[in-house]
Amino acid sequence: MLLFTTMVALCAPLSAEPGDSVSAKPFKLSGYADGYYRYNFSNPREAPYNNLTSFTNSHNSFELGMISVKGEHTIGKVGLVADLGFGRRAEEFSYNDANTRFAIKQLYLTYAFTDKLKVTGGSWATHIGYESVDPYLNRTYSMSYMFSYGPFFHTGLKAEYQVTPKTSLMLGVANPTDLKSASSMPKTMIAQVGTSSADDKIKAYFNYQGGRQQDSLRLQQGDLVLTYALSSALSFSYNGSVQYRQERGEGGWQTGHSWWGSALYVNLDPVPWFGLTLRSEYFNDRKNLLGFNSDVYETTLSANFRKDNLTLIPEVRLDSSQGGTYLFTNRAGTGKQSTVSALLAAVYKF
Repeated sequence: MLLFTTMVALCAPLSAEPGDSVSAKPFKLSGYADGYYRYNFSNPREAPYNNLTSFTNSHNSFELGMISVKGEHTIGKVGLVADLGFGRRAEEFSYNDANTRFAIKQLYLTYAFTDKLKVTGGSWATHIGYESVDPYLNRTYSMSYMFSYGPFFHTGLKAEYQVTPKTSLMLGVANPTDLKSASSMPKTMIAQVGTSSADDKIKAYFNYQGGRQQDSLRLQQGDLVLTYALSSALSFSYNGSVQYRQERGEGGWQTGHSWWGSALYVNLDPVPWFGLTLRSEYFNDRKNLLGFNSDVYETTLSANFRKDNLTLIPEVRLDSSQGGTYLFTNRAGTGKQSTVSALLAAVYKF
């Protein structure tokens, strides 16, 4: 970060033309608050209450999600984004840090060398995957398996270049996954290619992270996001991701294995105040990299009721494990291959 700041300070005077005036954009403040109630119909006694994805580990309980406040400011070529969160959701997002009920979700500086080239240094939400930690950006409240077991954020340095009006490239170097501090640890390469059709109805993002996470682990992850807007009322989105992991033992690097997943989202908005989303996800961890030792199918139906800045999200979700693996339990502690949950969430954005 010191190197980045020094580079900005050196380059800024050189990039200015005689007679240029430094214009400041108004300071922008935004944020949201969310909460939910979740009930699992298997009525489990113990955590994680048949929830194997992020942010909704509760049962028969009213829960607060997160209060989030985001400040943005740009002056000339330099910009700052500070995004702070407080609550259980923020704590799970920054799980590698201590005492993170209050968390720095994002904090980064940007410098625009030209209209096409921008450099960012700091910590920002990951480019990998379709879903976001901020619930107002999702149409489903519960999270997918791919989001939950992929990266949440990156801390490092990246450059973004606008190749054409419809195609952009990003390349960067970052700490290992979800680490804001990583002294003497290996670094990870990150990249993205984004493009769209002339009318923006079709968009595609090819995402990547790869490198050693520590001396004894290295990984490569490729991720694809596709969106297609058939009309203003009906759209489709797809996310596919595969992560390859390799560990080093006494004899050197061992044979690697992968987990992978695939999800389709169907979005219907018949009127501005109401929408439906059906998410169907397949998640494969047959090599037991994440502790599932199974295929997992997940289907979620969510409704969005919108009134001004408030969105209410009632949701029903079915999770099923395959191959004789019992990932879920009932109240008696007996293993089950499937479970059904329902929740009602409220998200207020300002």
